[in-house]
Amino acid sequence: MTRSTIELVPTVEDHRIARHAAAAIVLTVAEAVIPLPLPGVKPGLANIVTLIVLARWGWREAVWVALLRVFAGSLLLGQFLAPSFFLSLSGAVASLLMLGVAMHLPARWFGPVSHSILAAFAHIGAQLMVARLWLVPHDGVFYLAPVFAAAAVVFGLVNGLVAARLLAELQADDPGGPATA
Repeated sequence: MTRSTIELVPTVEDHRIARHAAAAIVLTVAEAVIPLPLPGVKPGLANIVTLIVLARWGWREAVWVALLRVFAGSLLLGQFLAPSFFLSLSGAVASLLMLGVAMHLPARWFGPVSHSILAAFAHIGAQLMVARLWLVPHDGVFYLAPVFAAAAVVFGLVNGLVAARLLAELQADDPGGPATA
């Protein structure tokens, strides 16, 4: 009888994705304990990690980090396959798609702050659509759009500014490292 073994050897990229996903998961879990004035309005602190990964290592790695964060975060918080998981997943996918488009916009005018705001709008737009189509079968859910849009602007701006600052510091510490967008 012949035995075959499969050995998976993680690459440097795998380790980097795992480290960034772990950081994003920690921020997701920490954010879950922050009391917020409105249900569903969260700062999205883990998106800072996604923005940094996008700028330094590209969209593919940002997708891995964001999706690992959604799945692992929902498992840790006991929300896997609950409505909040699907809301989070739809928001993450919409944000990633928006970031995939936004990263091709002129870097002279579009950077981490504008990317963050665009992603925040895509995130909340997808969540409102999922809520309307699945959870609240009434157009009244769209009355919340201005509140969520304001939150997207505020949190998108703050997260983008934090990401831009961290990217600038990373670039200063490692000028020969990966290029920042």
